[in-house]
Amino acid sequence: MAQLPVPLVLSAGGQSLDDLRREAAACEACDLYKLGTQTVFGEGPTDAELMIMGEVPGDKEDLAGHPFVGPAGRLLDRALEEAGIDRGNVYVTNAVKHFKWRPQGKVRLHQKPNAKEIAACRQWWTQELAVVHPNVLCCLGATAAQAVFGSKFRVTKQRGDFLEIADGVLGTATVHPSSILRADDDRREVEYEDFLDDLRAVADHL
Repeated sequence: MAQLPVPLVLSAGGQSLDDLRREAAACEACDLYKLGTQTVFGEGPTDAELMIMGEVPGDKEDLAGHPFVGPAGRLLDRALEEAGIDRGNVYVTNAVKHFKWRPQGKVRLHQKPNAKEIAACRQWWTQELAVVHPNVLCCLGATAAQAVFGSKFRVTKQRGDFLEIADGVLGTATVHPSSILRADDDRREVEYEDFLDDLRAVADHL
């Protein structure tokens, strides 16, 4: 099994997920705390075999304070069920914990976080990974994948590959379900099936 050029060093300093969640709620490491309604921390079992990491909370997640509760989350739930993965046994989080947006009329339009904002949140997801210590970390989308595998990683070319990222944890990446929702009608089902194939490969590694 191939490894990252520089494997992750995982340590939560003896803290629990509840400890980390309380600390992250007051995080001001970047300016996104001024935009987001609240910190959206990860959720799920502390002994989950699978950790799924998306990119950044969306509008629905920001308001609810929970990850993957919007349309992309519902598509993820459907795909996990079809892939034979129990959603209740999955820890879900995001690489960035605050919603980044810009106003357009009454709508809050999602914005891609920059390198500084991604780096500021690295402390949180690496500690989540250390506490949960899953068998597999599956990254959804380029922001999450590059946060883990480096800026040269390309989801379009390397999706479905598995690398050992730290202490026996395997890492892989696929597209974010929001990209499937944005796809043209004639491509949406094809892209969903490709996404489902990636999740089935994850299931095989659990």
